[in-house]
Amino acid sequence: MSQVKIGCCGFPVGRKNYYRHFSCVEVQQTFYHPPELATLLRWRREAPQGFEFTIKAWQLITHPPKSPTYRRLRMKIPEGKIDRYGNFRPTDDVLFAWQTTRRAAEALKAQIIIFQTPPSFRCTAQNKANIKEFFRKIERDGFILGWEPRGWEGREVQKLCRQLELVHIVDPFQDESLWGEITYWRLHGIGGYRYRYSDQDLAQLQQWVPEERITYVMFNNTSMFQDGLRFKQVWER
Repeated sequence: MSQVKIGCCGFPVGRKNYYRHFSCVEVQQTFYHPPELATLLRWRREAPQGFEFTIKAWQLITHPPKSPTYRRLRMKIPEGKIDRYGNFRPTDDVLFAWQTTRRAAEALKAQIIIFQTPPSFRCTAQNKANIKEFFRKIERDGFILGWEPRGWEGREVQKLCRQLELVHIVDPFQDESLWGEITYWRLHGIGGYRYRYSDQDLAQLQQWVPEERITYVMFNNTSMFQDGLRFKQVWER
């Protein structure tokens, strides 16, 4: 029997309203700049019993400072330290970002942490060495760690995920999940963020859900709230 968990990447509506409709959410603020622990602890207290948080790892780990996402970072990267962030570089700064991410997950009692790498993180010898060193060095503390690569060849992704015990995170309309103890889908919109999934799309999505596995279906498009509710209806029929 498949166990499907449906939610959104971020809160597209007020949290109280969201909690009435979904049982999980992927927190996005932890990617841009993690909120204060007091804020995350309050979110955990406010959420209903059994509600699940997953989180996206801080961009200082995965994205270099030239990424446009750094516009939402609430700290200034010193000019002389720009080459110490992103791409899983083996620096104290990246490890600091991991510790901050880990504490955020602990505050929310989140079990799953997602590492999304940018298209600029290509399949090079240096990047492969960095990602191996990072995941072999950190203390996992029982977390399930997922990686959403972009532009990598499937055999390389599968090999790394197997070696490093990572869940391969994909958009099922773009790729196939190649490794992991669970299935975790992030739906970015077919062709772009503004896409609204059709009834046919959602029916196809239902057919793709693997049997005998826990599957997360997390919508990350403009109409994520509405599309998530519609997929819940499809799945629960």
